[in-house]
Amino acid sequence: MINKLKSEIAHFKAQSHNFKVLTLTNLIYSIVLPVIDIFVAAYVMRSSNDPVKVVVYQLTIYTGIPLTFLINGWLLNRFPIKVLYSLGMVLSAVSMMIMMSLTTLDITGIGIAGIVMGMSFGFYWANRDFLALATTNDGNRNYYYGLETFFYTIIAVVIPVMIGWFIEGLAGTGDAKLAYKIVTGIVFVITLAASFMCFTGKFVNPIAKRFIYFKFNPYWYRLMFLAVLKGLVQGFLVTAPAMLIMLLLGKEGALGTAQSVGAVFAAVLMYIIGRKTGPEHRVYVFGIGLVLFTIAALINGILFNETGVILFMLFLLLAKPLLDLAYFPIQFSVIDILTKKEKRSEFAYILNHEAGLYVGRLTGAGTFLLLAYSFSNEIALRYAIIIVAVLQLSSYWVAKGIIKKGKIMNQELELDERSLAETANPAQSVV
Repeated sequence: MINKLKSEIAHFKAQSHNFKVLTLTNLIYSIVLPVIDIFVAAYVMRSSNDPVKVVVYQLTIYTGIPLTFLINGWLLNRFPIKVLYSLGMVLSAVSMMIMMSLTTLDITGIGIAGIVMGMSFGFYWANRDFLALATTNDGNRNYYYGLETFFYTIIAVVIPVMIGWFIEGLAGTGDAKLAYKIVTGIVFVITLAASFMCFTGKFVNPIAKRFIYFKFNPYWYRLMFLAVLKGLVQGFLVTAPAMLIMLLLGKEGALGTAQSVGAVFAAVLMYIIGRKTGPEHRVYVFGIGLVLFTIAALINGILFNETGVILFMLFLLLAKPLLDLAYFPIQFSVIDILTKKEKRSEFAYILNHEAGLYVGRLTGAGTFLLLAYSFSNEIALRYAIIIVAVLQLSSYWVAKGIIKKGKIMNQELELDERSLAETANPAQSVV
């Protein structure tokens, strides 16, 4: 066992300096992700008892993300990428501070906090996606995302329990808002630590090229369709657990405990999958994640009680990391191919991909709001997730087609490169 652990540590040390810095930066920042993803939504639920306000908050976040992706493209020509990456992390704490400073949680205040959080995510994910793309290759991306997921899931064991019971403990004394303010202060310190780690990397900005395009190779539109399907459920993966648990269980402590059950098993499993699988296994990993998410949605819709919420969370603990572990390498492999074929900046594809996610997020959140206003919050929480989960099942065949077409296009690029090399050096083609 010890020898195996040493072998895994040696494997990590053998990676490039930037690979290690990026992983450690994301590891530190991941400490605050459960707070951002779960407890901010829980704070809105506790203060307003209105799931619609939670969805409005999420919609303003989603609106801020693509706008910031666009702004980030221009700023990359003027500022180092690690400055913008760090700004994204720090802004998440600033958004929480805005939320905590509101005396009344009205739509305007929630919207402002949501836009700032969207800007945080925009700067964070735009630069993180590029750095992950530039730092990894198709051969080690499963390992990179398996390693990240391992750390994220382990952290999800500790942080939700600690914060959940801390908030509930102070809530028992009648001062839940003070607990949220203390947590916000801790988040700010951690984002500064993550930023410091980021600055130890030797990251290079993308080459300054045009990054706004409206026409792409037909192959890209396949990935955009996959992005829309991913966006459909993305909002529910963030806000649904908090809304369901606050409505059906009613306590942040229960929320934290539910997040932690089974997380150790999930973390080890994700690391093994990331370490042992290659590009040829991604479609199967993706398919299993889709099925698990659909099962989670069906259980929640059928039971819609305390047991259903716990089972929903358990299945989600496996489904979400499996989907991410497969999706990001598929996305990056498409970008790798098309940057060579179309001679464009990687950031052009990262920016356009965000537009696809945004369309999906709006559709998914719109489905929830339509059901909530037309029927009830319970109907929305019960059936909107099932609708988008069943729709997302089609992602399996879309992803399978993308991978199959990618192999063909890679072969074509290799033939073109070989032909160019032979043209440049005709003597090498003589047998």
